[in-house]
Amino acid sequence: MKRNQFTIAFAFLLFALAALAQTSPSQTSLTANPVFQKNCAKCHGPDAGGHFFGGPSLASVKATAASAEDLQNIIANGKGWFPMHRMPKFAGKLTPQDIDALVEQIRASNK
Repeated sequence: MKRNQFTIAFAFLLFALAALAQTSPSQTSLTANPVFQKNCAKCHGPDAGGHFFGGPSLASVKATAASAEDLQNIIANGKGWFPMHRMPKFAGKLTPQDIDALVEQIRASNK
C-alpha cells in the first residue's frame, strides 16, 4: 500500500514539475523574460525603465498604450533613423512567439 502511495506522489510531483517547465514566456513578467534580458535590457534597462541615451521606458503609459500591432511592428522592423538612437529590427533574430510574448508583457507592465 505504501508503495502505491509513493508512486502516486511521485507521479504528481513529476506532473507539477512538467507544468512549471512549460510556463510560456508570456506568462512571466517582462523583466523576467530571458529574451528581454538578452536583447532589450541593454538599451531599455534591466527594469525596462529606459535609459537617457538609450531606449525609452517600456513601462510608460505611452508604451503600454500602444497597440499590439504597433509594438510588433517596432520590434520586428526597428524604429528611428539616427544610428545612435535607432532601435534595430529583430525580425529573423526573434521568433514570432518571442515577439508576441514581449508585446503582451510590455502592454501588461503598467497595469
